[in-house]
Amino acid sequence: MKKCNNTLYGLNITANTRPQKPQAVHFGAGNIGRGFIGLLLTRSGYDVTFITRNKTKITQLQQRNEYPVNIANENNDRILVRNVTAISSQNKNAIAKQIAKANLITTAVGVANLSSIASKIALGIRLRLQTNDPEPLHIIACENGINSSTKLQTYIYEHLPEELHEKASHFIAFPNTAVDRIVPTLHHEDPLEVTIEPYYEWVIDRSAMLEGLPHIKGVQFVDSLEAFIERKLFTVNTGHCSIAYLGYLNGYSTIQEVMTDPQLATDIKKVMQETGNMLVEKHDFDETEHTRYIHKTLNRFANPYLSDEIVRIGRSPIRKLSINDRLVRPTILTYNLGLDVSNLTNTLAAALLYDHDEDPEAVELKKAIQKHTIHDVIAKYLGIPRAHPLHQKVAQKYREFKQKYALMPNI
Repeated sequence: MKKCNNTLYGLNITANTRPQKPQAVHFGAGNIGRGFIGLLLTRSGYDVTFITRNKTKITQLQQRNEYPVNIANENNDRILVRNVTAISSQNKNAIAKQIAKANLITTAVGVANLSSIASKIALGIRLRLQTNDPEPLHIIACENGINSSTKLQTYIYEHLPEELHEKASHFIAFPNTAVDRIVPTLHHEDPLEVTIEPYYEWVIDRSAMLEGLPHIKGVQFVDSLEAFIERKLFTVNTGHCSIAYLGYLNGYSTIQEVMTDPQLATDIKKVMQETGNMLVEKHDFDETEHTRYIHKTLNRFANPYLSDEIVRIGRSPIRKLSINDRLVRPTILTYNLGLDVSNLTNTLAAALLYDHDEDPEAVELKKAIQKHTIHDVIAKYLGIPRAHPLHQKVAQKYREFKQKYALMPNI
């Protein structure tokens, strides 16, 4: 390949100096980034560069080029993740140079933060496109959301000159993905150390990919992703939130504590069975196979080798109660099919009573309920109009829960 003499903001890339090993750039050095995405990529032969604003993690990753991962299982297995480094999220030029020679970009920053990293990625893409024959680049947003990579593509293209859009489409792919691994927030002496559950799932939409992505061990490629995304979001995430909000009302501190309560464990199972009935009908899942998936998920929640705080899973209730997220959306989809939603509405009501005083969204929600009526809040935050039958079901259950738990210290 020929050497490119063009420059962008004083940067340049030489095509014939591309590294021999696959290169990945990952935005976000949090627990999911280190304990899930970074782990799988390095085990597949990638060098991984984390992009983060955390100065301690930047220094540690640059100096050590490795970090430990603990597996929450009976043997307490431990893995040393190597071939990693970091760049400050403020260093746009260094990020652009790394993107210009990367095979893969991944993210784990939260859907709401994708727009904030788009300009940095766009700068790297512009530098990359200076070469006469740029290598294929896959950009995959590994977030808890539907079509997150597509959303990131929209943000990135807003920062690319329109004349580059067509060229970029020939070399850059944005396949959507579904990711699933429980990585609790635990406090380790080592700032890079992370603890993860044994189970994981990473599914990528093959139909949106280009040829040439170096193999990633443990990834499943499918031609239609919607069913996998909804199965995960409306089973794992919906179930997790149900544990958090119902557990909070009952005075529990961790997910694992809730799962030792026979009545609450049964209630959580019923929530997941309601979404399961919807998923089986909507996506033509095998009912027996999906029942096994529910049981496996319940066992993951009850993992005695993990201790996952309720306030971590329940945080940001306004976002999680929005109409297209993990609580309201599956409830509406289930209701529209004429199926039972009584346990799902219990979770919605419990979420409206989540008032953890260190969670800004919980504080806002509580103030909104105090200032207005519960009907105003359901219409505004859940997006369910007062005339909809679900609105009345949630409001009624909210009133029942408020009376039932009035003497609890959390309410």
